[in-house]
Amino acid sequence: MKQFYSSLRATAIAACCAWLLTPITSFAQVDECDGTRYRYTSAFENFNVSYDVEYGNAINTTGLNQSLVVDIYEPEGDVHESRPLIIMGHGGFFIGGDNAGEDVVPLCEDLAKMGYVVASMSYRVGVDNFLDVSNALVRSVWRAYHDGKAAVRFFRKTVEEDGNPWGVNTDHIYLGGVSAGAFIGLHMASIDEESEIPPQVDQSQPGMGGGLEGESGNPGYSSAIAGVVNIGGALKSVDYMSEGDAPIVSVHGTNDGTVPFSTGMIMLSGIPITEVDGSAMIHETAQALGIESCFTELEGAGHVPHITDADAYYQTLGTVSGALSSWICSGYEPICGPYDYEAVGVAEWLEAEHGQWRAFPTVVEAGEPLQIQWLTSPRTAWNFEVYDASGRFIQTATGTGEWFAIPTGDLSAGLHFVRIPGTTEYHRFWVQ
Repeated sequence: MKQFYSSLRATAIAACCAWLLTPITSFAQVDECDGTRYRYTSAFENFNVSYDVEYGNAINTTGLNQSLVVDIYEPEGDVHESRPLIIMGHGGFFIGGDNAGEDVVPLCEDLAKMGYVVASMSYRVGVDNFLDVSNALVRSVWRAYHDGKAAVRFFRKTVEEDGNPWGVNTDHIYLGGVSAGAFIGLHMASIDEESEIPPQVDQSQPGMGGGLEGESGNPGYSSAIAGVVNIGGALKSVDYMSEGDAPIVSVHGTNDGTVPFSTGMIMLSGIPITEVDGSAMIHETAQALGIESCFTELEGAGHVPHITDADAYYQTLGTVSGALSSWICSGYEPICGPYDYEAVGVAEWLEAEHGQWRAFPTVVEAGEPLQIQWLTSPRTAWNFEVYDASGRFIQTATGTGEWFAIPTGDLSAGLHFVRIPGTTEYHRFWVQ
């Protein structure tokens, strides 16, 4: 899986956003906020990944000590030494998922190409009592809350003690993620008093101690974050929120049947678990408290639709990068909301060149073929391979001549990749 993604070079979206930018003044270096960086994937052509970097360890639900790791994505060829960091947590209901999942990896790749350092973090998953799953899941969130704090402290520690190997600006550390990962960031930004520790948490139990900071690693450093990335997440209660909390950027489907769009019941396989406050209620409360909040509603969409729907993906990416870049670059025009990628730059991201070959479109309607053209001297015959979003091999076939149409009728809806062996590039496409 990770080896698959390590060689991916996602489609450059040179002018994907219809945003008007005012003259730029950087908060750090004049050329850092140049109108492209932090907003467009055309800022950098490629990215590098450092896999399985240990940021801490802690006792998990099985009673064993677990190594906690991050995969760190960086823009390839970047000369800046003080860059904003986004720590992304994967989804999976605190029961499963991993930091190489299709819910987070494409976002990590594209955000790195915008100029961010992005850390896709693992955290402790699992429940300690399936007979009392509602209370057990509260404890699962608390373990992940502690792990998120350890991840933030880890990067501050590397800046102070290791010479800042990933070029992180510790004034601009953002944390959140997708579904369960968003829960982590939202609770980290809101729970800041010992009295708010959930009553289900018994700090005398292994892996649960340490008060607000926990015992997952890197003590002595701040776990404060500059903002939260909330993609389909929720808070146990907006009562945790207070004036002065970190700003929030949220994206949520209005028909989410897993994590409520507003106030409602969390559902697991149709089983009601506990009532929570979703993104709409979080945004409303933030506005009332004077907390900066950017919120995009994905009308009619279900839970984390960016995994399977290209329109939802680019709305999510545009909302997150628009808000964060506004917070980072004082000279950028404030942006909150999805961009209309059909209005500007369609040709530049629907049709992508990959060295010796090109492919289009990026969004394939059901039954529509994916077109491949050989740009150099065409081979008599050449193979292609198709993978799903998790890196699982789907099919292979042989093309002939300069042009070849890859059938997509048997592919499920969602994100896929096509590869031509012997070349280094992949083409990302969605089947609608």
